[in-house]
Amino acid sequence: MSDLSAIKPVSISAKQARHLALAAQGFEQPAPTRPVDRRRIMKMIRKTNMLQIDSVNVLSRAHYMPVFSRLGIYDRDLLDQLSWGTAKQRKLFEYWGHEASLIPVEDYPLYRWRMEDALRGLGMWGRMARIADDEPDFVASLLRHLDREGTTAASELNEEPREGGSQWWGWTKAKTAMEYLFWSGQVMARKRRSSFEREYDLPHRIIGDAAHEPALPRDVAQRALIAKGIVAMGVATIADLRKYFRLPTEDAKARVAEMVENGDLVPAEIEGWAQPGFIAPDAKIRRRATPSALMVPFDPVMWERDRVERIFGFNYRIEIYTPAEKRQFGYYVLPFMLNGAFVARVDLKADRQAKLLRVFSAHAEQGCDNDDVAAQLYAHLHHLARFLDMDGVDVTQMNAFSKRLAAQGAVI
Repeated sequence: MSDLSAIKPVSISAKQARHLALAAQGFEQPAPTRPVDRRRIMKMIRKTNMLQIDSVNVLSRAHYMPVFSRLGIYDRDLLDQLSWGTAKQRKLFEYWGHEASLIPVEDYPLYRWRMEDALRGLGMWGRMARIADDEPDFVASLLRHLDREGTTAASELNEEPREGGSQWWGWTKAKTAMEYLFWSGQVMARKRRSSFEREYDLPHRIIGDAAHEPALPRDVAQRALIAKGIVAMGVATIADLRKYFRLPTEDAKARVAEMVENGDLVPAEIEGWAQPGFIAPDAKIRRRATPSALMVPFDPVMWERDRVERIFGFNYRIEIYTPAEKRQFGYYVLPFMLNGAFVARVDLKADRQAKLLRVFSAHAEQGCDNDDVAAQLYAHLHHLARFLDMDGVDVTQMNAFSKRLAAQGAVI
């Protein structure tokens, strides 16, 4: 295997890296002139490889928003069909990608190695990893139940008390067993309830013949994922590539070295980066992407804090899990990108009863033209309110910038 340090890297400026990253994520395409259809949505998802899902619903379920950020207003029922619809409609399946994610069905074979790891008790939390050994008859009984009865949620399987004191770890035995079966690919999520609970069924009933696709060798599948990852990120370090799909560290290092040797990855020296980077062999270094968009914390662009700071010079932290009194910007804060640069952040909530998009706080980045940013941001908030079926935008005037933002309401 070749020494990566012996291969002369391509030189890429910081601006080129930013353009590469945004174009790769689907932000270089012009806004659709016709209603967004299923084909356009799937094309976008294939660019990012997946949509992360999350239980937080203060604004919108997370997976709806990256499509909106790239394509604008669309019918969310179309994404529901692609995710949870009939066998003919469904083009996505839920599994562990970056985190819990909706992934194109054609990529199912690329994740079989992770399922096989889980069958051996690897890559999972302790109690989940032990249950197949500790309770094999019980685990088998759940599979028989699904085979006989069809789609079932874990909460319907038994009524035994939860173990542990916290909501996160206070799982019933059935919940723990179902999570093991999900990780190991023996069951799949038919849908998510409004409470975000999964309803499970057997894979062949959900994705049909794709469930019987033979597993690829581990190294082949991981190289395929990294190849998809570098196209989705534009430019990346080994750590970026590893984290995008949550690959084991040593596996990621080995696969990257193999791909450089094979010419499937090109080393790159990026201005301002301490670590070596990589690009795809056919990367168009002179691509240009200067989008304007609101992004949720679970957008692929925002997944890794150090990458966001490295590429965009923007320090961002999810404060959902931070105690309220210690939050700097708010609970559910969306960064606002204007012409390819992050210029502001807003703490948002969809008040569904009042049908208002609430802006609890708004902060502009230093060095920005606050009047211009406020005008552009309000227009995007108004657009988001329409997408979420809200009647308007309500801004809490808690600082000078939020007052500028609120004043835009009289203009639109």
